[in-house]
Amino acid sequence: MIRQKILNSNLIIYSMRIAVASFSHETCTFCPRPTTIEDFERGGVLRGGEVLKAHRGIPSYINGFIKAAEEEGDVELVGILDASRSWGGSSGSWLTRECFDKYTYEIAEGLRSAGRMDGVLLALHGAMAVEGCLKPEAEIVRRVRGAVGDVPIMVTLDLHANEDHELTDVADGVFIIKTYPHVDSEQTGLKAARCLIATVRGEFKPVMAIRKPGVITPSVFQGTDFYPAKDIMDRAREWEGKGAYYVSVAFGFAYADVPDVGATVIALTDGDKELAERAAQDVSDYIWSLREAFAGRRIPKTREGVEQAIRAAREGRRPVILADHSDRTGDSTHILRELMAQGAENFVVATIADERAIEEISRRAKVGERVEVMLGGYAHPLSGEPVKISGIVEYLGPCEYIHNGPMARGAKVRLGKVAVLGLGLNNHVIVTPTLHQIIDDAIFPALGLNLKNIEIIAIKSRVHFRAFFKDVAGAIIEVDAPGLGPADLTQLEYKNIPDEIYPIGRKWRE
Repeated sequence: MIRQKILNSNLIIYSMRIAVASFSHETCTFCPRPTTIEDFERGGVLRGGEVLKAHRGIPSYINGFIKAAEEEGDVELVGILDASRSWGGSSGSWLTRECFDKYTYEIAEGLRSAGRMDGVLLALHGAMAVEGCLKPEAEIVRRVRGAVGDVPIMVTLDLHANEDHELTDVADGVFIIKTYPHVDSEQTGLKAARCLIATVRGEFKPVMAIRKPGVITPSVFQGTDFYPAKDIMDRAREWEGKGAYYVSVAFGFAYADVPDVGATVIALTDGDKELAERAAQDVSDYIWSLREAFAGRRIPKTREGVEQAIRAAREGRRPVILADHSDRTGDSTHILRELMAQGAENFVVATIADERAIEEISRRAKVGERVEVMLGGYAHPLSGEPVKISGIVEYLGPCEYIHNGPMARGAKVRLGKVAVLGLGLNNHVIVTPTLHQIIDDAIFPALGLNLKNIEIIAIKSRVHFRAFFKDVAGAIIEVDAPGLGPADLTQLEYKNIPDEIYPIGRKWRE
């Protein structure tokens, strides 16, 4: 079907229309607060043309879709909806069913009202967890299928996806990013869109095979620059060299208590089912062979990690990145308390999530004045006790900045009201209204902080920070502080995971 569109007085002829939508959330089901419609609306939901406009030029799946369409010239992308910025991110627990239904039905209705589509590109996550819906991404695709009928649907997923055959049964193609830190989302989107375009034209016949090796691993051990995650991804690429179009490996998200948790391998080929089956089985077997190494390594606890950071700073290995990988609520005070107890100097804690403290500071002090406030430690017992802070208000107000690192270069961040307190000895703590993961250094100058004078940067991150700081930091120290995203998964009380999953399923614990 030929379609025409007038643009800047020029007649553009389109031979293909492809819908683009995103509904994404990485759900830590052990967090105490559910994720609601209000969280997504506060984070910012995009609709219609804004979906494409907001992603153009920003490293993302959708910018990859855009690039693929522009390569062709006769492909029109139609933005439907983008709900991927929930306020607080993975600090929110199970999505309410009302929330899930609202955005999935809105995507479906948007598709129906947009007219005939030749295909659909869905940027999902894979680790969404929804009350009363055990396989949410598969259900999203089912509802999209009900709206568009028998046209190709391609799905992009995060490396931390928890998925099984229900997704591959309903989607035509699944493409999972290959890097952690996630620096290849645009390339993944590009690959998925090219495949969709070729499929619509009858030049490609997507065939998939899926395997679940039965291994669950903490996020902190999944960085693809290191063994064994790197070796697993290299194995998948070997099969692409043997003719497979795309071999996806999701390491899974261990902090979602769902039945399809754990690693997933999906091999996609051009009509070659036997090749897809062999590739998926081989990579799955390889993951199983590395299960002991993948299950974990020792990470220093809070006191030891802070000691190491102080020692590294004194040795001149600056700045030292002190990474709290387990804080999923954002309000953990363990590292802040230990830095103060050990007399550390020249540090910044980025960040402590405490919207109530920000409002209290706003009521009681102005910039330049001293204030005393109880900070953090409120969301969950594992967050630690609140810390009494007496400091000078160095910044108080809205915070916006633009990412400058490889993960999201050019993307604008709007945090709302933020406070920075100076604690003396050139020590600072940044207080944000919600969990905020530092992935580059752009936030610091936006808040008036000069990192040239900082020796220790304490952040809430697992692996993403390495994309930027691996070339900047003098030392990187991961700390296994208490939290809802621990390295030791036996600390969590699972109810829904498979009995046979290694190493924490009932089979392995009995």
